[in-house]
Amino acid sequence: MRKWILVLCMVFFLSSELTQCSVSYDRKAIVINGQRRVLFSGSIHYPRSTPEMWEDLISKAKEGGLDVIETYVFWNVHEPSPGNYNFEGRYDLVRFVKTIQKAGLYAHLRIGPYICGEWNFGGFPVWLKFVPGISFRADNEPFKMAMKGFTEKIVNLMKSHNLFESQGGPIILSQIENEYGPQAKVLGASGHQYVTWAAKMAVEMDTGVPWVMCKEEDAPDPVINTCNGFYCDKFSPNKPYKPAIWTEAWSGWFSEFGGPIHQRPVQDLAFAVAKFIQKGGSFVNYYMYHGGTNFGRSAGGPFITTSYDYDAPLDEYGLIRQPKYGHLKELHRAVKLCEKALVSTDPTVTSLGGLQEAYIYSSETGDCAAFLSNYDTQSVARVMFNNMHYNLPPWSISILPDCRNVVFNTAKVGAQTSQMEMLPTNSEMYSWETYNEDLSPFDDSSSFTAFGLLEQVNVTRDASDYLWYKTSVDVGSSESFLLGGELPTLIVQSTGHALHVFINGQLSGSAFGTRQNRRFTFKGKVNFRAGTNKIALLSVAVGLPNVGGHFETWSTGILGPVALHGLDQGKLDLSWARWTYQVGLKGETMNLVSTDGSSVDWMQGSLIAQKQQPLTWHKARFNAPNGDEPLALDMSSMGKGQVWINGESLGRYWTAYATGNCNGCHYAGPFKPPKCQLGCGQPTQRWYHVPRSFLKPTENLLVLFEELGGDPTRISLARRSVSSVCADVGEIHPNIRNWEIESYGSRSQELPKPKLHLHCSPGQSISSIKFASFGTPLGTCGSFQQGPCHASTSYSVLEKKCIGRQRCSVAISNTNFGDPCPNVVKRLSVEAVCTPSQWH
Repeated sequence: MRKWILVLCMVFFLSSELTQCSVSYDRKAIVINGQRRVLFSGSIHYPRSTPEMWEDLISKAKEGGLDVIETYVFWNVHEPSPGNYNFEGRYDLVRFVKTIQKAGLYAHLRIGPYICGEWNFGGFPVWLKFVPGISFRADNEPFKMAMKGFTEKIVNLMKSHNLFESQGGPIILSQIENEYGPQAKVLGASGHQYVTWAAKMAVEMDTGVPWVMCKEEDAPDPVINTCNGFYCDKFSPNKPYKPAIWTEAWSGWFSEFGGPIHQRPVQDLAFAVAKFIQKGGSFVNYYMYHGGTNFGRSAGGPFITTSYDYDAPLDEYGLIRQPKYGHLKELHRAVKLCEKALVSTDPTVTSLGGLQEAYIYSSETGDCAAFLSNYDTQSVARVMFNNMHYNLPPWSISILPDCRNVVFNTAKVGAQTSQMEMLPTNSEMYSWETYNEDLSPFDDSSSFTAFGLLEQVNVTRDASDYLWYKTSVDVGSSESFLLGGELPTLIVQSTGHALHVFINGQLSGSAFGTRQNRRFTFKGKVNFRAGTNKIALLSVAVGLPNVGGHFETWSTGILGPVALHGLDQGKLDLSWARWTYQVGLKGETMNLVSTDGSSVDWMQGSLIAQKQQPLTWHKARFNAPNGDEPLALDMSSMGKGQVWINGESLGRYWTAYATGNCNGCHYAGPFKPPKCQLGCGQPTQRWYHVPRSFLKPTENLLVLFEELGGDPTRISLARRSVSSVCADVGEIHPNIRNWEIESYGSRSQELPKPKLHLHCSPGQSISSIKFASFGTPLGTCGSFQQGPCHASTSYSVLEKKCIGRQRCSVAISNTNFGDPCPNVVKRLSVEAVCTPSQWH
């Protein structure tokens, strides 16, 4: 068989000898320093967290068994205007990559520069839309020139700090373009020409590491085509000498305002990853491993929430989400035990039943690893393999690193489960003040007039979410509705995303689109008076589109028609009337969010709760709470708007209530976002992340702009904390975190007794045992119940071993608890309460 190895690294000579290249690939795997590697990776996006969080996030990822950290590169934050670059603070890409390097991990840099990512405008700067003659992501010279310029900027920046693996740095892969395949098919030959150009442009930058293109079947050599999705076991690279790489294994799904929260069961995610590995996959990246927060106006979509939690192993705040984190960690460990066999040979596939099969990797050097799969979604399968019996739960894969002993099953979750709570802090908001957005000026230096309705982004250049459309209508005193008749009706058709209608300075009503249907209609009665009536329409963007063919041409704002019905003269079409336009809010122009103060006369807020007005600015002061737990604002008493702390934008808030199908969730069977939903009937997002680094010890300034109303005095600051931890371990299924496989191939190997592990977060310890039962307990974490078999010693054993400690472990055995029911397979279920150590 012909062997292909693509050499993509720089050539160095030492003592006149050619040294080995640092990164290459063959059909089995990425090859680093001459060794094929099975690699686990996780997406952590630097702008969606803070530099103060990066080291902790990356450390937890490493502890979770990852080898690689993946990130997009965000063009719009790095080049906010042509030729002006920003790599400071949350956008310090070099610092982020060096933090990865310091942790001893590799990096995958997905330059794009189109990223999708539920990010505003798909990562493109909005100024790009106005380059003459441009057509996004096409064989278009203005676009290609801009794209090449930014890609060169990033590559040269990385080279200048020696960050590619070929230079001794951590970057082992780079990506050009992103999920272009569907668009390429639509464009045909010109799409293929663009892909070919993009690949050639990237490779010629001579980074010394391979380039990839995800969801791009015709990625030209030497670029590797890769897979994104919930499952990628059916994926094959487009050439037999390229490895199978999964660039996005979706750990959950994003949220949109008005929609439910999506959760992907860890059993299914582990099953999908194991299935990909058993078929020869050698690189898996979790999208996301830490989702983080869409600070400011960075969320795209539109209608994407400020939270980008994504049900990731590390939650939005950077806390470990159990059992997802722990179960995947055990999966990674089990696969690593198989690595030598996986990269050395191809599998032999054997049927074990109608929906069961074995993938066996057996190398010439004696290494052997097996994956036993049960694709049945309903039933346990008892199979015979290697003259031994194995029980396979539904929709699961068992991993046998020695082709005999099962060290991991994707459906058997032995990892601890954590219960998170938002707990009150000692910080109260004080000195509330308010300022009503000025609606009265119809013409001033910041406005202009035009006949007809203008597209919003063409006017605002996305400098603000807000654009005013203002006109006036003269009404004669003899109009029928002024004499007791029916009020006229105003109909406004908008292309997105939200609309507030004011008649003579008073809110007449609001209307909203959705992510699925950005076009919507406002229809409402208007209370006109005799004389001149002012109509002011405030169009509100909720993030620009991030995906779709040529989304730079998509329209936002009020494009009409706008018409009055019910006047004596009949329908009055205002679509081509004289309109006055004003970009943004007066409060934005006056920089009310600044900590330096402003010339505005704020009003004392004693009557705020009683006077819940639309288009109102509010501010208050508060002191930072003690401790280091993550913090969040509870915004459930508010309507819709934006919020800042000390001038830093936490993002858009919107108390939109979730609709969906929240009727439970079972891990078995193919996963799609509609399958496992939570939060129906509740606000899609209630809590808004406040990074500790945004705060001062005292006198922190909270400013918010409220579009609809609401009671800001009920806003509170909470701390996110692990309130309780649970574990549920069976008597006969060892938790592999507690043992190393001593010798493979020994039928008589006696496995140590399984142990149950509990551990609280740093700074916490176990203060009480809420539930403990050795026997046949029922239920899940938070709702455990004693079953018909229960050892009376359960509580005392756990209390003795765990109270007052951050972590503890207990062996699952009759010796510890006594035998409450002989000849019955038992398990130990525990829920323990975690509290700050200084509290007890």
